[in-house]
Amino acid sequence: MIKAYILVEIEAGQSDRILAELKSISAITAADAVTGPYDIIAAIEVPDSNTLGTLIRTRLQHLTGVKRTVTCLAF
Repeated sequence: MIKAYILVEIEAGQSDRILAELKSISAITAADAVTGPYDIIAAIEVPDSNTLGTLIRTRLQHLTGVKRTVTCLAF
């Protein structure tokens, strides 16, 4: 299994909706609004790096209101 943290920068006023959408994705084990340069941090666990990349590209980065994501792999 691969575990990663996704740092998400969003447009103002979108945190409640985006948090709900992130929490509905089964691979995301936790998602919280935070202070600092990013607005949300999500923990994700997937079987391999291809699944991780596909999930980020096709689901997370296409959510309306998401401006940018940064992926931090855990080891």
